[in-house]
Amino acid sequence: MEDKKSIRQNVYKIVMLVILTATITFMITTMVIYNKFSDVYSNKSSTSSINAENSSTETALVKTLETFKMMLKQKYIGEIDEEKMIDGAIKGYVEGLGDPYTTYLTKEEMQEFIEETNSEYVGIGVYLTNSKTDNTILVVGTMKAAPALEAGIQAGDVIEKVNDVAYTGDQLDDAIKILKGEEGTDVKVTVLRDGKEIDLTVTRRKITVEHVDSQMLENNIAYIQVDSFDSGVAEDFKKQIIELKNGGAKGIIIDLRSNGGGIVDEATGIADLFLKENETILITKGKDEKEETTVSKNKPIIQDIPLVVLVNEGTASASEILAGALKDKYPNTTVVGKTTYGKGVIQTLYNLTDGSGLKITTEEYFTPNHNKINKEGIKPDVEVNLTKDANGYYETKIDKDAQILKAKEILTK
Repeated sequence: MEDKKSIRQNVYKIVMLVILTATITFMITTMVIYNKFSDVYSNKSSTSSINAENSSTETALVKTLETFKMMLKQKYIGEIDEEKMIDGAIKGYVEGLGDPYTTYLTKEEMQEFIEETNSEYVGIGVYLTNSKTDNTILVVGTMKAAPALEAGIQAGDVIEKVNDVAYTGDQLDDAIKILKGEEGTDVKVTVLRDGKEIDLTVTRRKITVEHVDSQMLENNIAYIQVDSFDSGVAEDFKKQIIELKNGGAKGIIIDLRSNGGGIVDEATGIADLFLKENETILITKGKDEKEETTVSKNKPIIQDIPLVVLVNEGTASASEILAGALKDKYPNTTVVGKTTYGKGVIQTLYNLTDGSGLKITTEEYFTPNHNKINKEGIKPDVEVNLTKDANGYYETKIDKDAQILKAKEILTK
């Protein structure tokens, strides 16, 4: 169980990022793009609105794209996929901001994003990574009661083919797209195990990803790990933390390491379980420079229990919001690990009329004590490095994890 937990902690975010990553092309096409942006301007499904403005810059952009379109139609010898080029042009335009968090999502990417934040997707339920030592697709774990597990796929297997098509490690995202599909359909997976090829048939079905995991350690220390802030995480956390409290927890470890963030409301919802009513959780500032404060709405469920929050360089965004709120406002909190990533900005997702989406950086956030996070991160109260085993791998099992061991030491003093 500990191995599986460790695998989830270190690999899950990589796998999810791979699923969501799409090839970014650049440029082309004109009036169709203009029509697409007209849809954006008229969209009112979000709480904010985007207004079109005519300018000489926009005119120059349209003329440039018209010129490129004409030249390509005259000279390019291959097939022209107009829709793909439109998406590429929009992606390139948004990418020109230089902000890695402001992105255009195609209709397909938007569907995947929604699936991911809802913690559900249709697939086989397997954790994969690109084994860069030999450029293969390595199975690092299977989800509980998942079709992959039932079909016989095991951790350590190398996926060589999907539906008889060979894939290498750097084609992981392409393989994952094939492994996903319609519920109830079969996919043939060829794995290499102990030097032998094995063909397995796996039936795709709806997979629910669990982002909260917990257990009671020795000395009644509760350990609860959150690897992403997707929809429903705060409620799941609440259920598990109440069980741990009722089980006699005398100290709590919240593990936010390698948690890249997610839905802000889920993070503030967890903070609400610890902070006094009307206590500040988060301060945000938008384009108008006005500050808005998010406060706790309920009486705390957890009080007077010492708390350690584990963080590392991969703790980012909503994770930093939760870590910052607890550090500033929950008494007897110790942050242990390494300085966090420093993504102190919030994105708003706008649903466009054609099913695509525009994710825009709209706010910067600060901790309750008004500490800046963006590009600075949260510094731990106690800095601890992970140790390595004889083979040079980080020791992440609970009984050998240096950061967890330090947390237990602090809570048992």
